Amino acid sequence: MRRMIGVLALLYGAFCTGAAQARVKIDVDLSSQTMRVNADGADYVWAISTARSGYATPRGSYRAQRLERMHYSRKYHMSPMPHSIFFAGGYAIHGTYATGDLGRPASHGCVRLAPGNAALLFALVKGQGADIKIRGSAPVYAARSGEGGRHAQSRHDRAKVAEAYYSTRASRAQRSLDAWMGHNEWDGWN
Repeated sequence: MRRMIGVLALLYGAFCTGAAQARVKIDVDLSSQTMRVNADGADYVWAISTARSGYATPRGSYRAQRLERMHYSRKYHMSPMPHSIFFAGGYAIHGTYATGDLGRPASHGCVRLAPGNAALLFALVKGQGADIKIRGSAPVYAARSGEGGRHAQSRHDRAKVAEAYYSTRASRAQRSLDAWMGHNEWDGWN
């Protein structure tokens, strides 16, 4: 009888622990260049950059395969990829220092985030694992004259991304985190 109670207590403990540690849900929308994250009941919406013209970000459902606090891309001139969450071979969700490009396609296929958002996501995924869904089609932008061929984005598109960012339940906490981290990912969007 004691043994049976011990086994039941062990099974109950394992069940409760598994239920408490729900996986982080990451939804990447290539069309709007945004990422929605649900973790521990908090929702986040962040601007991202995915594959620019000539490259592709793989669509589908994935799980986090490996995490690296700081990865350097051998394929792309040892480019830094802070807080990398690899999900499909060499493809990863990671931080970028090119925050002015967030909200439009700019990468070689990875999903780029602002450094503070990448650090937060990395910590969440490290503790809970992640289910990653990538959907949509990358938008096509025409270059404006005087931009040196950079992808252009309308004020209306930027406003939609900003509205999504600030409308989440956790936006106040995110803005506080951004202020504490000393950056604002919207600085380059005037």
